[in-house]
Amino acid sequence: MVDSDTPPGTPPVPSAGLPGVRPGSALLRLETAESREGILDGAWWPRSRDIGAELPALVEALTAHLGPVFRVGLDAEAWEGLPTRIVVDDRVVHIDSFAVGDDTVLITRAEGDILSLLVVPPDATPEAAHAAMAQAVRTDNLTGAEQILIDTGSGSTSP
Repeated sequence: MVDSDTPPGTPPVPSAGLPGVRPGSALLRLETAESREGILDGAWWPRSRDIGAELPALVEALTAHLGPVFRVGLDAEAWEGLPTRIVVDDRVVHIDSFAVGDDTVLITRAEGDILSLLVVPPDATPEAAHAAMAQAVRTDNLTGAEQILIDTGSGSTSP
């Protein structure tokens, strides 16, 4: 669970959801709230499991809305070619491999401020992806990522 207390001077998490979900689109939606009380802070729908192709765009979008991203925690088994760091806009972002499951990504944007994003599998249908992302960003959401993917039919057949 994400701590609802953010470090001083850290901007609140805004909504970066995009209207209209298209197959093959990489989308990011973030919870809109001053107080982060739900289990998840947002959702990400990458186009593929190629982290080298997908992660820079995610980091750029998060940086544009939230400020610098310092670390990203991913499950190495769920992604192809997981590096230990990437450079985005002349800034090094460290990549940590955790057994968090392929249904979440952990983003560190400031000391002690970690965002937990649901990862919608690339092969999810637009309808299922939209439903999963909408559930993940609800401020009262207490359902974990894995269960959201099951409930919405967004689960992947293979990582």
